[in-house]
Amino acid sequence: MIARLLTFPLILVLWGFSALTMLLPALHALMLDDHSVAQAFFYSSALGLTFVAIIGLAMSGRQTGETTDIQHLGALFLAYTALPLYLAVPFYEGLETTRYLNAFFEMVSSLTTTGATLFDNPGRVPEPLHLWRGLVGWFGGLMIWVAASAILAPLNLGGFEVTASAEPGQEAAGFQRFERATATKRLQQMTGTLAPVYLGLTAVLCLLLMVNGERAFVALIHAMSTMATSGISPIGGIHNGAAGYGGEIVLFLFMLFALSRLTFSTDTLTSGRQNLLEDPEFRLGLLLVLGVPLLLFSRHFIGAFDVDEMENLSQAGGALWGGMFTVLSFLSTTGFESQAWEAARGWSGLGTPGLILLGLALVGGGVATTAGGVKLLRVYALYLNGRREMERLVHPSSVGRATAGSRRLRRQGAFIAWIFFMLFALSLALVTVLMAALGQSFQNSIILAISALSTTGPLTQSAAEVPIDLLSMSPLAKLVLCAAMVLGRLETLAIIALANPGLWRD
Repeated sequence: MIARLLTFPLILVLWGFSALTMLLPALHALMLDDHSVAQAFFYSSALGLTFVAIIGLAMSGRQTGETTDIQHLGALFLAYTALPLYLAVPFYEGLETTRYLNAFFEMVSSLTTTGATLFDNPGRVPEPLHLWRGLVGWFGGLMIWVAASAILAPLNLGGFEVTASAEPGQEAAGFQRFERATATKRLQQMTGTLAPVYLGLTAVLCLLLMVNGERAFVALIHAMSTMATSGISPIGGIHNGAAGYGGEIVLFLFMLFALSRLTFSTDTLTSGRQNLLEDPEFRLGLLLVLGVPLLLFSRHFIGAFDVDEMENLSQAGGALWGGMFTVLSFLSTTGFESQAWEAARGWSGLGTPGLILLGLALVGGGVATTAGGVKLLRVYALYLNGRREMERLVHPSSVGRATAGSRRLRRQGAFIAWIFFMLFALSLALVTVLMAALGQSFQNSIILAISALSTTGPLTQSAAEVPIDLLSMSPLAKLVLCAAMVLGRLETLAIIALANPGLWRD
């Protein structure tokens, strides 16, 4: 059955899956006796399934050639740009008090796992619509999980260009594990392998949150948004929940999946190491998770010394935990704040370190995970290259101690990583200038650009002293942010590879 479905274009399959998913919020709304919202989702689902069935019947008798990786990449780009137009229909019809553009913005933000929302008051949005936002974000996380190994890895994109021997955007002859299967077959295999893992981890996380006292609906949304690193919450953040510190510990453990793909799969090795503790991404991520909170804690400690509260060890411990949780949350581009984060600021008497949160979101998580940012592997490649250059300053004729794999990561990988950094910086500058030209202040423009390109939507509420009012932005500014979110999710190199006409030749 799955093999038969994958013979159709990927965008059509995703469209049909989205239509079927709409039945879940429709059922939830029906259980709440919210018939208008239930009708909006049910009719949208029926319309989508009818559309997919008609197109599928029209294409069923046509002989088509084998779909290539670049065509799947085009379908993935189309999914992030065209699919939200359909996903926004039930949201717009169900809410009834907003414009269609706002609903489209919400769906782009959810599908790209950014998690930025125009509605700062969660109570304005009914529960079935919160469930729809969470489901779309969860589906977007699964989509990038599967696409990383089935589409981006063979094309040496999404971070794999740092370690692969071929040029970015082209298949590598050394990818022996991908040569035995066609692009469609790979997509089928990866979906069958990763989807149960993704679903199982989400269910376990939801159950653990419920054990810690969280309401079932809120636990489900937080579990889905944690696995997808979208940061979507129906109550304005986990600090407003009932799970307490026990729930935060559980979320902390599951956010570690965003630091390295080796935490859940070995299908796309990026460093040649199968041991998680030897994986450079995971080790660098743990270094940031432990190092940055200690620096923040020392900053808090000095602040507490000034206000004579050093003897309060419980608040000191809460400040350290709040720093660790929040650092991992923004490093994984999830964007949840610990309930001890506010206590840490009050304990120290210092303001919000928004610049540190922006920097963590820019670094991002691991390659082939749901996290955004520039990725830990690229940062590690630049670190290796910088360390080697410092060694050569002392011993110009020295020979580097490295294997063939790490030599590739240190030389050509560092060069490509630097190119990506420059492209990311140019994209950041362009989005910042456009947002400033559309009426935003310079500080808000930078925060909006970083939050969109790193897919960390909660930055708009956490990084600035005053939360940014996204709803009051102009329609053109919202469209610019939507484009930036798609660019941040697919990354600049993938867009450039997609626009290269040479890749479409037989």
